[in-house]
Amino acid sequence: MNDIHGDVNNWRWQKAAIQDTSSRTMTQPINIADSDSGRSAQSMLPALLLGMAPFLANFDVTAVAIALPTVARELGFDVAGYAWVMDAYSLAFTACLLFAGALADRYGRRRAMLVGNGIFALASLACGMAWDGPTLLVARALQGIGAAFIVTGGFALIASVYVQARARTDAFALLGVMSGLAMAFGPTVGGLVSSWIGWRWIFLINLPACAMVAWGVPRLVAEAREAVPRRLDILGVVLFTSALTALVEALLHGRTSTSHLVAGLALSAVFLAVFGIQQGSRADPILDPGIFVQRAMIGIAILLCAVSIGYWAILIYLPLFFAAAFDWSSEVAGIALLTATLPMLFLPPLGGRLVDRLGWRLYFALALAILAAGNATIVIALLSDGSAPPLIPTFCGTVAIGVGVALAHPQLSGAAVSLVPPDLAGLASAVTVVMRQAGFAVGIAALGAVLHNQGSAISYIWLFSAAAMASAAGLVAALVLLPAPAAASKK
Repeated sequence: MNDIHGDVNNWRWQKAAIQDTSSRTMTQPINIADSDSGRSAQSMLPALLLGMAPFLANFDVTAVAIALPTVARELGFDVAGYAWVMDAYSLAFTACLLFAGALADRYGRRRAMLVGNGIFALASLACGMAWDGPTLLVARALQGIGAAFIVTGGFALIASVYVQARARTDAFALLGVMSGLAMAFGPTVGGLVSSWIGWRWIFLINLPACAMVAWGVPRLVAEAREAVPRRLDILGVVLFTSALTALVEALLHGRTSTSHLVAGLALSAVFLAVFGIQQGSRADPILDPGIFVQRAMIGIAILLCAVSIGYWAILIYLPLFFAAAFDWSSEVAGIALLTATLPMLFLPPLGGRLVDRLGWRLYFALALAILAAGNATIVIALLSDGSAPPLIPTFCGTVAIGVGVALAHPQLSGAAVSLVPPDLAGLASAVTVVMRQAGFAVGIAALGAVLHNQGSAISYIWLFSAAAMASAAGLVAALVLLPAPAAASKK
C-alpha cells in the first residue's frame, strides 16, 4: 500500500470544511489539545503514537513485498497466490476505508483506532503463525481491515488533538516522515529480517508497536466524535468490494481460461454498474459517479491507476525479478530496492516547487514520462540479454521509476482538490484514496496475469512492458485532460 497520509487528511478535512465547519463539533481532548496552552499543544508525543498508523500500514506493504518469494516457496504459492497475499490486504483496506470514517465519527475516533489496532495486532500474530496459504490470506485481509480503522481514526485524532494551526502542521509533517521512512526502508528491513530470523517475524514485529499504541493512546488522547455522524452505506461497500474482487480474480486466473476471464470481467462490470446506480440515488454517496464528469478528475483517475501499475505494483514484483535475473537473496534484494524507494524521501519538496513553475499538465507529463522511461529501460536491458540483463541499465531503470513516482505520487491528491470546483473538493480527495488503493490491487493482478514464469528473467519483459504502457497512458492523460497552466492558475 502506498502513502495514504495526505489522502486521508485531505478527504476528511476538505469534506468537513465544505459541509459547514461551524456545525462540526467534537469532544475536545483533555489538556493536550487546549489551544490556550502553548506547551501542551506543541507536544509531539501523541502525534508519534498516532503516527504508528501510517507507519504500520505502509511497512506491511513494502516489508512484506520483499519476503514474498520466501513465503511463496514455503507455503507453495504460484504467481496468483503471490499476488493475493498483497491484494487480500489492499482490497480489505480499500473497502473498509469507505465506512471506517463513518463508524469513527459515530462511535468515536479513539475507539475506532484502538479497535483497529487490536484487529491489526491479532491479524499480525495470525500472519506470523500461518500454516498454509488460505490461513495467511484470511489473516492479511484482517490486517487490511484493522489498518483502515487505525488510519482513519488516527488521522482524525491528530486534527482534534492539535487545534493550533502550527502544531497541526508539525504533527502531520511528523506523520509524513514516519510514512516515508516505512516506504523507503521497509524493503531493506524486510529483507534483513526475512534472511536472518525468518519471514514470520516481519509480521510479529508489529506486536510491540501495537502494544505501545494500545497503552499510550488512551492516556494521551481524549475521545472525539461528530455531533451529527454520517450514515453508513454497507450495501455500497459490498458492491464496490465485490466489483474489485471479481476483477482481480478474473485477471489472475483468466490467463488459463478465457471463459473464466470473460465471466469475471462481466461480473465485475455488473457489480460496478449496480454500485454506480446505487451511489447516484443516495444523498450522501461514498463515491459519487458524478465526479467523473469532470474532465480533470478523469485525468487524475487515469494518473492514479498509471502510477499504481507503473510503480507500486512493480515494486511488489521487483524482488522476484531480482531473484530470477541476478539470483539475489531477499536480503540483497531489499537493499537493492532502496534505489526505487529512497527518492520518495527526498524529492517531494522539489515537486512542490516544480508544480508552481510548470503547472499540473506539464508537471505530471514530466513525472509519468520519467516513470515510463524507467520501465522501458529495464525492458531494453532484458532485450539485450534476457537471461542476465546488464546490471547498470537495470538499476538506472529502477532509479528512474523511483524518481518518477516521487514526483507524481505526493502531488496527485493536491491536484484532485485544486482542479475541481470547491464544492467537490472533499469528494475528489475521497476519490483519490479509493482509486489509488483500487489501482494498486488491480495493478498487482494485471502484472501477475502477464507473468507466465516467475523463475525466468525474460518473462518479466511483459511485466515491465505493461508498466511502461500504463505509465505512457498516464502521460497522454496528463497532456490531454489536465488544464494548461493558465487555466490551472485560475482555479
